[in-house]
Amino acid sequence: MLTQDGGRVSDSAQRAADHRPYFFLSYAHTPRYGAGGPDPDMWVERLFRDLCGHVMAMTDLPAGAPAGFMDREIRSGEGWSERLGEVLANCRVFVPLFSPRYFASEMCGKEWYAFAQRAIYHQAKSNRPADAIVPALWVPMPPEQLPGPAERLQFNHRAFGDRYVTDGLYGLIKLRIFAEEYEAAVYELAKRIVAVADTTRVTPGSPVDYRHAPSAFGKPTGGPRPMHLTVAAPTHHDLPEGRAPDYYGKQSQDWNPYHPDSARPLAYVAQDLVRSLNYQATVSSFDHETPPEPGQPPSRPEILLIDRWALADDERCARLAAFDAQPRPWVTVVVPWNRDDPQSRISEAELAERLERTMPHQLHHGRPACRAAARGIFSMEAFGQILPQVVEAAAQEYLRHAEVFPPAPPPGTAARGERPRLRGPMAEYGTTQYVPDMRSAAPDAEDTDDSQS
Repeated sequence: MLTQDGGRVSDSAQRAADHRPYFFLSYAHTPRYGAGGPDPDMWVERLFRDLCGHVMAMTDLPAGAPAGFMDREIRSGEGWSERLGEVLANCRVFVPLFSPRYFASEMCGKEWYAFAQRAIYHQAKSNRPADAIVPALWVPMPPEQLPGPAERLQFNHRAFGDRYVTDGLYGLIKLRIFAEEYEAAVYELAKRIVAVADTTRVTPGSPVDYRHAPSAFGKPTGGPRPMHLTVAAPTHHDLPEGRAPDYYGKQSQDWNPYHPDSARPLAYVAQDLVRSLNYQATVSSFDHETPPEPGQPPSRPEILLIDRWALADDERCARLAAFDAQPRPWVTVVVPWNRDDPQSRISEAELAERLERTMPHQLHHGRPACRAAARGIFSMEAFGQILPQVVEAAAQEYLRHAEVFPPAPPPGTAARGERPRLRGPMAEYGTTQYVPDMRSAAPDAEDTDDSQS
């Protein structure tokens, strides 16, 4: 980091000027049992105070600077969602307290998503991983009960002690015989928080609208939720004549429309964002996909990322037109577009008109958010804001059009007219009758375009 006169600021000086909270403690509120009973969250508050004391001792935070943050005081006050969004956009480490109640909480899922999105942007811009989530076991959690975003964390809980793994922090804090084990576990947790904060250094982000943010945990499904990302873009080998190669690579999946602001291909940023919504995301090139037979039911929901420059290739343009000729409402088109790219800015009208002629159905079907995404998304941040809405829209359309089979009657009995059942990778998801909250989508595509920023 340089000063205005060209001098270099030392790491210690940078840390001294950074008074952001070291950690955000994310936990599920436990309801009181019986009238007049003790506050069950008092044990979480004690953990928070103990962690803050250790963090203050391990760092050079000045008096009055927040070592950590928990929402104990603000959830019932005015502006609580704005305050949560602000802290999640600035804290250095996210500390979720694992418990069954935690992963059943939509509010906790929103907090996780808000921080995870920020870490994904950090990696996109720096091309360095940003593993700044440090989980803690409030109560023991079997791995098979964890949603995808938690299951994918690479974390060794046993480093905090064997008793911590078998009883969790709640068991250690409640039973006096485990007082030493509790102190050791909290001390090790604080050390991990400080080490991750100082080495990862996730950059501050823009506050997420907490009220309309999706949950990172999705809905209980009993199985994985697939989502496929297909990329229609040129490669270094088939660029349109005169097109700058800076945005492309050896494969279509290497397309990076937001270069130089982003250092990672967009398909893999999108894959991380989709995974943070508790989907199993896969990526492929449109050029290498075999189109399904007309009338064939879908095998998965899909997001089709289109570079308008891809239509300069006549063969690819014809394949996109053939794709559009068959209604596929479970496929949502997203058109990233960088107006800071001089060539794209000059050619925008011509290329947009060609895409409109090639894929008139796909560009105009679906919910307002889907139509807005097809008209152009002009920044990485706007892409991240609208992607959860188009993902859920594609998932819902998939559930409406996937093949169903009537249940087989038990042996020796006649069929009783049971409802048909969805089969496939999202079968259990289809039984929840979940309709996502789309209040953050634009009321009408012609009136509002939240994707443009």
